[in-house]
Amino acid sequence: MNRAFSRKKDKTWMHTPEALSKHFIPYNAKFLGSTEVEQPKGTEVVRDAVRKLKFARHIKKSEGQKIPKVELQISIYGVKILEPKTKEVQHNCQLHRISFCADDKTDKRIFTFICKDSESNKHLCYVFDSEKCAEEITLTIGQAFDLAYRKFLESGGKDVETRKQIAGLQKRIQDLETENMELKNKVHDLENKLRITQVSTSPAGSVTPKLPSTDIFDMIPFSPISHQSSSIPTRNGTQPPPVPSRSAETKRDLFGAEPFDPFNCGAGDFPPDIQSKLDEMQRQRWRGSKWD
Repeated sequence: MNRAFSRKKDKTWMHTPEALSKHFIPYNAKFLGSTEVEQPKGTEVVRDAVRKLKFARHIKKSEGQKIPKVELQISIYGVKILEPKTKEVQHNCQLHRISFCADDKTDKRIFTFICKDSESNKHLCYVFDSEKCAEEITLTIGQAFDLAYRKFLESGGKDVETRKQIAGLQKRIQDLETENMELKNKVHDLENKLRITQVSTSPAGSVTPKLPSTDIFDMIPFSPISHQSSSIPTRNGTQPPPVPSRSAETKRDLFGAEPFDPFNCGAGDFPPDIQSKLDEMQRQRWRGSKWD
């Protein structure tokens, strides 16, 4: 146990046991990052890690990158590091894996803790920047350790196994939430791509009309067939007048009589008696013209 945990060993803690055992204590801080360390504890170990992460953050800040803000949720089960707005869990450091915690005496805003990663089994040092609460956050983690140890003694070690099972379920929930968020982002991207594709492509079945070829005077050559059947507009954008169709039914005038058509007038268009008189008159005219 480091000095931050032991200095309030015989004094009253700042939070109620129920707040840490049934709920959690939230804090806001800036997350400088995490880095691998060779030892699970030690003041010099965390001091080197702080120096390393401060230098890396200074370079990123010179490039215009800001230090990300996070929310810390501290309980007897561990320390959760969340994104403040979305509440997405970025890191879930179980309490039994945290081996060291301390605030920096040379820089009152900095506090750190070392946690053993559950997947790689490497020791990682997490470094945070809090302008006013660095020491308080360190003491709160110390109080969570104290309460967890008391529960361990009261349950005879059974509570530790229960907490491990709960921690495993929390890790599984965190993985599922991350996977769900990634799937939502993929679906959103696919919807955007589909929307862009529908806008950029023309409707199905549409055919672009082919303009007729023109001669050297930029005029459309005359074609009787195309002149009658083509529906392509002329150069000025107007449509030629439609050709009147011949009706099979003979039209009649105002009095119901068929109009005279010299092209259709023939020998069979008059009654026999009138036709014979017309023939006789035609013969007489022919004879007269002969004698003349």
